[in-house]
Amino acid sequence: MASATLPERHGGRPQTSTHIPHKQLDQQPADPSLTAEIIDEARAWPRVVERESLISVEGARALLLEGEGGGRPDAFMIASEFCHAHAQGDHSFHAALPPELAAEAERAGWAEPHFLARTGQIPATIVMIYAPRDQAERSVVLGLVRASYEFALAE
Repeated sequence: MASATLPERHGGRPQTSTHIPHKQLDQQPADPSLTAEIIDEARAWPRVVERESLISVEGARALLLEGEGGGRPDAFMIASEFCHAHAQGDHSFHAALPPELAAEAERAGWAEPHFLARTGQIPATIVMIYAPRDQAERSVVLGLVRASYEFALAE
C-alpha cells in the first residue's frame, strides 16, 4: 500500500493500554467479523499460514510466512509471525510495517507504535493497527495487513 493513498481515519484515536497485553480499549467494531474477514482473506495469500499467535493473548490469530527467505528481522514480531489479530474482545492488530508506512499510518490515524517500540525494546516497525469499524475501514486495514505481508516477503 503506497502511503500516498492512505486516507485519514475519521474521528479520534482509540484509547490503548500501556502495558502487556497492548490492546485497544474502546472504539471496537459493532461487527467483529470485520477483523476475522481480514485474517481469512490474508491466509489465502501465497506462503501465509495461520496459527495461534506465539506472543499475543490466547485466541489471537497470527499470520506467519511459511518457508525460507523473506524480509529483514524487523519485518517480524517473533519467528515468522508478521501480523496477528487480537482476541478477547479486542479486534485490533499488531503488525510489522515498513518504517515509512508505519509513520504514515500513525500520522493518518490508523496505527500507533507498539508501546515497547517507543522504549526501543522491539523494532520501531511494530505497530498496533486499530480495529476496523466498518467496511471502508476494513479495506484500509486489509491494505495495511497486505503491506505487512509484502514487507515480510521483501529481501
